[in-house]
Amino acid sequence: MAEIKGAQLIAESLKRQGIQEVFGVMGYPVVEVAYHIQEIGIRYIGTRHEQAAGFAAQAVSYLRRRVGVALTITGPGMTNALTALGNAWVNGWAMLLISGSSDLSSHHRGAFQEAPQLAYARPFCKWVGRASRVEDIPRLVDQAIRKAWYGRPGPVYLDVPADVINAMTDEKSIEYPPPVPPPPRMGADPEGVLAALEILRDAARPLLLIGKGAVLADAAPELGRFVQKTGIPVLPSPMGKGVIPDDDPNVVSAARSYALKNADAILLAGARLNWIFHFGQPPRFDPGVKVIQIDIEPEELGANVLPAVGLAGDLKTVMGQMVARLEQDPWHYDPAGPWKKALAQEAAKKSSEIEPHLDSDDVPMGYYRPLKEIGKLLPRDALLVAEGANTMDISRSVLKNYFPGHRMDAGSWGTMGVGTGFALAAAVVHPEKRVVALMGDGAFGFSGLEVEVAVRYKLPIIWIVFNNNGIGGGVARLPDDAPPPVNAYLPGARYDKVMEAFGGRAYHCESPGDLAKALKAALSANETALIHVPIEPTAQPAYQRYAWLG
Repeated sequence: MAEIKGAQLIAESLKRQGIQEVFGVMGYPVVEVAYHIQEIGIRYIGTRHEQAAGFAAQAVSYLRRRVGVALTITGPGMTNALTALGNAWVNGWAMLLISGSSDLSSHHRGAFQEAPQLAYARPFCKWVGRASRVEDIPRLVDQAIRKAWYGRPGPVYLDVPADVINAMTDEKSIEYPPPVPPPPRMGADPEGVLAALEILRDAARPLLLIGKGAVLADAAPELGRFVQKTGIPVLPSPMGKGVIPDDDPNVVSAARSYALKNADAILLAGARLNWIFHFGQPPRFDPGVKVIQIDIEPEELGANVLPAVGLAGDLKTVMGQMVARLEQDPWHYDPAGPWKKALAQEAAKKSSEIEPHLDSDDVPMGYYRPLKEIGKLLPRDALLVAEGANTMDISRSVLKNYFPGHRMDAGSWGTMGVGTGFALAAAVVHPEKRVVALMGDGAFGFSGLEVEVAVRYKLPIIWIVFNNNGIGGGVARLPDDAPPPVNAYLPGARYDKVMEAFGGRAYHCESPGDLAKALKAALSANETALIHVPIEPTAQPAYQRYAWLG
């Protein structure tokens, strides 16, 4: 009688469900699980911290539009991944966290690293489960993936006790569920679709808001056709950039504040009216604006703003319905009309305001000039990870994105520490593309040692660290007779030395010319590299006209 172990069953179940990579940190009781994952042909990436493994797993879900998987040990190993679960929960990313736990027979007896792991996971998860018998593993993996992927995607947690991982059972008795098929795509009420189009057609100042949900729904083709047919102005969220290419004439990101404040009809496509869009409330929005809301989760309709039309359904399908209706009854906004003319004038004004910053030769550099140098050299299809308050925010206005899912940042939770895990995932999922992780020194400090993972697995990520000696700004030198300012880090720190210690390529760049030279070298070398860029400690974003942008 051939027998199979619980550790093998976990690996086999993941393989049969189409999982291509697992990120994790090894230790009791999951070491054997990781070995079997690797042996069975799933790529295993060992990170330095469980939080990075969790961030990488959820980035896989975003990039593949499937379920990403992380594997951790018991107790503190599992709790180290809780922030990643929370981040996946807020952003709607389909992540499966599998953690070992203490023996069932030792529960509530003070076992090694015993913890109420199911209770810890539950607030952030769509589903939590525990394998109490080895035979249950395939069924529970199937259920976990289905729960994570279907409806609004989100994180799930599977707890596997050590004695179940090590238990043996008759291999012939195991029934493997078939692979979970892609979620069904449901359309919206046709009358609602018609009503939405009528509102947009009759609007004087319409606006399309695109969020990262458009990437998850694979709705870029339909949204592209909709924009082409209507000529509607487009404003993407930070991670909605690239669904419609930034160089499309309908994209009005440079006139963001003006567009939001003056639109009289807004179509929400894969976006929510949360803090990123100031809850849809005045003074950021016109009090009389008509909102058309599309969401896969009916309970989300009416959150913060009661929509004029609420469409529950899959975004790709609903936008397909809209495009089909436009083919029957076409209309198009006048590109020379007053709304588009006003948006273009505002965009030109904003561009002129930051132009001196982009052309500045000051040393130490501010943010804008080095970002301009980076933008000139990045491949059009580069995958950009951005993290760190000023670094991330300013890069959004300077660096262009041309493809959906090619920009990842702190997201709806504003989570710091995500950048290294996201970059690792991007390089694993898309080895054919260049991955650039643009990080502030504060952000890099959360998880900077993960660059060793990139060196170890030969992932040619280019990390660019903007160092302003602090959080939101620092000081040129610490005071001699007083405690360091609460926002300050050690001036003169050389983060390039971290990469140098691990054998990757390292560059220290104090001028725009140095940065351009280093980035050219890093791009041509196709190896893991870190470019360290000292920034003037007091450098800040360009002047914001509206106080709520501060």
